[in-house]
Amino acid sequence: MSRPSSDETAVVDESTAVRDRDGSEPLRPSDHVDGDGDAAVSSPSLSVVGWLRWGWRQLTSMRTALVLLLLLAIAAVPGSIFPQRMANPNGVTQWESENPDLFPVLDAIQMFDVYQSAWFSAIYILLFVSLVGCILPRTKHHWKALRSRPPRTPARLSRLDDHLVERIEGDDAQAKRAVEAAEAQLRSAGYRVERYDGRGAYSVSAERGYLRETGNLVFHASLVGVLLAVGIGGGFAYTGQRVVYEGQTVVNALIDYSSMNRGRFVGDDALSPYAMRLDSFDVTYQPWGTSGSGQAGDFAANVTVRQPDGTETEGAVRVNHPLDVGGERVYLLGNGYAPTVTIRDAEGDVQYRSSVPFLPQDANLTSLGVIKVPDGFAEQLGLVGFFYPTQSQLASGAFTSTYGDLINPVLTLDVYAGDLGIDDGTPRNVYALDPTGMEKLTGVGTDVDSIELAPGETADLPSGMGTITFEDETPDTADRAQVGLTESVKRFVSLQTHRDPSAGFVLAFAVLAVLGLLTALFVPRRRVWVKATPDGSGIRVEYAALARGEDPTLRAAIADIRTKHLDSL
Repeated sequence: MSRPSSDETAVVDESTAVRDRDGSEPLRPSDHVDGDGDAAVSSPSLSVVGWLRWGWRQLTSMRTALVLLLLLAIAAVPGSIFPQRMANPNGVTQWESENPDLFPVLDAIQMFDVYQSAWFSAIYILLFVSLVGCILPRTKHHWKALRSRPPRTPARLSRLDDHLVERIEGDDAQAKRAVEAAEAQLRSAGYRVERYDGRGAYSVSAERGYLRETGNLVFHASLVGVLLAVGIGGGFAYTGQRVVYEGQTVVNALIDYSSMNRGRFVGDDALSPYAMRLDSFDVTYQPWGTSGSGQAGDFAANVTVRQPDGTETEGAVRVNHPLDVGGERVYLLGNGYAPTVTIRDAEGDVQYRSSVPFLPQDANLTSLGVIKVPDGFAEQLGLVGFFYPTQSQLASGAFTSTYGDLINPVLTLDVYAGDLGIDDGTPRNVYALDPTGMEKLTGVGTDVDSIELAPGETADLPSGMGTITFEDETPDTADRAQVGLTESVKRFVSLQTHRDPSAGFVLAFAVLAVLGLLTALFVPRRRVWVKATPDGSGIRVEYAALARGEDPTLRAAIADIRTKHLDSL
């Protein structure tokens, strides 16, 4: 081809300059990235199906699955910050009383029902769909890869980074035997092998490491299993809480629980039939004068469980050591004192008698309690008081407890008369008294002192309404000179009964997820080729390897294969 003349070149340059000034380029489209930018870039429009396909691809990408997994972890954080109705309904009630202004706002965004909230469920479902959309096509591709043959030996192994060459003596037959030896060696090492002979050379292609992708798929499938187990199993789970005092027997029925949260598939007859009696509550305290004096040590709620056939078994519920009963797990959540109080009217008739749980307010069990007497008097009575296991007086004159055990137990009460607000059917907190509309009869603000009682003592109610007695519950068989007042007040325990049939499935899937992740992280995937080419003066033996991803041990692996192969020859 002849070169253009100088005149022709000038004409081309002049026309190009003219076209450049016009803003056009005959060899490029007007919206090319190197254009002048004046022309609008036109993108192909997507139909509804196209947008749906694009959205599905975005949702089922691994990046989206990881983002959703991170969002799910973040969304679960409020569940550990705020008490949840499912696990701690009493804590929710207390939080509401302590934060009356903020509670409605947080409750509106379901901060106290995080794991049943709409926004948590949305992330949960999207993550489930994303994982399934990731796993299915990858499983299909992996299945095809497992059934396929190892790839053909590259014509130029020297282009690979990990490539070694050795020369040995021999002819064509010996070259074939050398490759057969390499094939046996690689097969024994766990490689899938395939022979590719031809064009004057003998070679074997080998690969292994598909277990890495298998582990990856097992990991993601296990995450789906966890989501399914938690989502479906939650419908069959239930959690109930109740307070039981010493000597009390409770039946495992809905009516005997203070609160019960159950899944949508849990029926009224789903609870295991049995009765439980709290025989005693044992607790040890650090003695006076020692390090940590007054601190509680071991807790044990000793119970007797009775089955429908009459058989009885004894057991103990301890902190972090639940008791298994009829497929349910019984946990110890809290404990305290339950003073037994008897209230009589002016004629001496008993109008109220019960062991009342007083809720601990500090480490030494200074406890607050409420007694409500709805009937038997001209007006309903409410008593608010404190119980001090070991009463002491502060410099301010206020009482406090200085030790958790019963050394000097004292009960103080203020009496209110009026409407308790329980007759209109509105649920009320049994551990709190709303004095609105009630008249205070004793205590601060009145001319009558608060009632102060020790175990076994009786005091008059104001206005001659009757008497109140703080019962001494020391057993008749006890040696009072030895036990003193240490058994004069009953203890109570807060028990939680929980059943979740999905727990075993969640554990199994979690173990599979860990095993799959470890496999995906530590099993290398690599391909190895051994090629023997006779060239008249001997045999040229090539060793080459290629890893999929980072494999820092690949060079050492191919060197080890070469050493073992040459030794076998």
